[in-house]
Amino acid sequence: MNTSRLSFWQIWNMSFGFLGIQFGWGLQMANMSAIYQFLGAEESEIPLLWLAAPITGLVVQPIIGYYSDRTWTRLGRRRPYFLVGAILASLALIAMPNSSTLWMAAGLLWILDASVNISMEPFRAFVGDKLPEDQRKTGFAMQSLLIGLGAVAASSLPWVFTNVFGMESGSGADGAIPDSVKISFYIGSAIFFFAVLYTVLTSTESPPEDLEAFEKEKAESAGVGHMFAEIFGGIKNMPTAMRQLAVSQFFTWFGLFCLWLYFSPAVATQIFGGTAGEPEYQKGVEWAGVCLSAYNFVAFLFSFALIALTKRYSAKAIHTVCLLCGALGLVSIAFIPTPQPLIAAMVGIGIAWASILSMPYAMLSNVIPAKKMGFYMGVFNFFIVLPQIVASLGLGPVVKHLLGNNAAIAVAMGGVSFLVAAFSLRFVEENN
Repeated sequence: MNTSRLSFWQIWNMSFGFLGIQFGWGLQMANMSAIYQFLGAEESEIPLLWLAAPITGLVVQPIIGYYSDRTWTRLGRRRPYFLVGAILASLALIAMPNSSTLWMAAGLLWILDASVNISMEPFRAFVGDKLPEDQRKTGFAMQSLLIGLGAVAASSLPWVFTNVFGMESGSGADGAIPDSVKISFYIGSAIFFFAVLYTVLTSTESPPEDLEAFEKEKAESAGVGHMFAEIFGGIKNMPTAMRQLAVSQFFTWFGLFCLWLYFSPAVATQIFGGTAGEPEYQKGVEWAGVCLSAYNFVAFLFSFALIALTKRYSAKAIHTVCLLCGALGLVSIAFIPTPQPLIAAMVGIGIAWASILSMPYAMLSNVIPAKKMGFYMGVFNFFIVLPQIVASLGLGPVVKHLLGNNAAIAVAMGGVSFLVAAFSLRFVEENN
C-alpha cells in the first residue's frame, strides 16, 4: 500500500469525488423535509420518514468497508465502490423529486442513502490508504473543503432558480414538487456522477504488497458468516481511542440531525409564517437552503484555515473549539425572529461542520490497523447513524408534545448536544 507523500493536486484529485457526493447530500438535507411536507407530512412525522438515512448507513457502511478491504480489481480497491455508488445515487436523485406519494419518497430515500454510502464510505479509507500519517489531517481537510464547495451550490440551487430565473416557488394544489427543486436534483445527479468519475480516472491505487497472500487470505475469510463474525468481533475489540471518540461523535451527529430535520420547517413556518403548499412556505424553505448554503460556504472557506491549523495544533484541540462555535450558532437560531440574521448563525455552524468532516477521521485513522481501514471507518459510522436513529424515533413526540411543534427550539437542542460533544473530547487519547 503506497503511503508516500502526495502533492496538493494529487490530494485534490483523490478527494474531488466528495464534491459530487456532497452535492447529493446537500440537496437531500435542504429539501427532503420540504418534499415530505409537499406530499402531506406533518412536522411530527418528519423524523420517522427520515429514518431511512441512518438505518441504511448502519447496515451498508460496515459491510462496504469490510468488502472494500478485501477487494482488488483493475480499478483498484476503493474506486469500484466509488463508481457503482455514483451510478446508483445519480439515478435515485433523478427519481426523488418525481415522487407522487410520501411512501414513494421515503422508499427512494432508502435507495439514495444506500447508494451514497456505497460511494462515500470507501473515500474515508482512501485517505488512510494513500497518505502517510502526517498528511492525513490535510487529506481529510481537503475532503472537507470540497464537501463545503459542493454543498454551497446544492443548497442554494432552488433559491437561484426561483429568484434569478423566475420559476414558480410554491407547489400546486395537488402537492406537486416545484420545478425549481426538480431541476436542482437533475443537475445534482450529473454532478455527483462526473465528480466521482473524475477521481476514479485521475487517482491510482497500489496493489497489496503480497497479492498472492492477499488473495489467499481473502479466500480463507470468504462467506457471509465470516463477515458478520468479523464485524461483531471488530466492534467488540475497537481501539480504546475509537471508543472514546465515539461518545463525541454520537452527540455531534444528534445535534446535526436536529438541524437537518427542523431548520427548513422552522424558517418556513416560524419566520416566514407559511404552511406547506403556500408560496410563503416555499420561500422559507428556499431561504433555509440559502442559509444551509452559507454554512457550507463558511465550511469551505474555513477548510483553507483548517489545512494550515493542522500543521500547528492537534486535531483534538481544533475540533473542540470548532464544536463550541457550532453550539453557539445552533442555540442562537431559537432567538432570531427575522430571516437575514440567520446567516450570522451559520458562521459558527460552518466552522464546526468543516471540523466534523475531517478532524474525527484524522484522529481515528492513526489508531486503527491499516489492513482494516475500510472496516473500521465503516464501524465508526455506527456512532453517526445511531444518534440519527434516536433522533428519528424520539424527536417527533418531543417536538409535538413538549415543544409545541416549535421547530426552532428543536434546532437549539442540537446546540446543547454540541456542547456535550465538545466536553467529551477531553477524555479522548490522541496520537496526532
